[in-house]
Amino acid sequence: MSQLIKIYNENPNPKAIEKVIKILKNGGLIIYPTDTVYGLGCDITNNKALEKIARIKGIKLDKANFSFICCDLSNLSEYVKQIDTPTYKILKRALPGAYTFVLKGSNKLPKVFKKKKTVGIRVPNNNIIREIVRELGNPIVSTSIYDEDDVIEYTTDPELIYEKWKDKVDLVINGGYGDNLASTVIDLTSEDIEIIREGKGDIDII
Repeated sequence: MSQLIKIYNENPNPKAIEKVIKILKNGGLIIYPTDTVYGLGCDITNNKALEKIARIKGIKLDKANFSFICCDLSNLSEYVKQIDTPTYKILKRALPGAYTFVLKGSNKLPKVFKKKKTVGIRVPNNNIIREIVRELGNPIVSTSIYDEDDVIEYTTDPELIYEKWKDKVDLVINGGYGDNLASTVIDLTSEDIEIIREGKGDIDII
């Protein structure tokens, strides 16, 4: 049975975080708050859970462009190739924040992502999800629950998100109202920085 639990961003309750970790380690799917829209995610190391998310999104896992949620910059180094100084400076300025940075993937990526040349990395300015990732010990794979056809409240109000998703996920975290503006996506894989999608994050950071 799916659960809805309340966690406060200012001071995430360790017992509640522990509950979330247990679900993730058992291959469960969660919906959680970020600094932009609510996200759907699972443990990056759990193949079965990854496949479930791909099925929900109606895509093949090896074709999926999921982003990885990390708790801080040191968390990135395992999954991306060596970052040069200018790139590091941009990341340091922008994160935590409402950005997804596309970087070159390293050869330590989980098996299902091995063919990927690039990965999208997020370090949201949200204590709940960063604490979850920190306690889990590795990133969680993330995709947005945003739906073009949906009434906006179904992606911003945790109670309504729970009503809509309770049959598909194991847990929905009520971390207060979400935003309806997605992250700004910036490609840092070449010398010419490319803004792929302008969202909540201010592009002047570049």
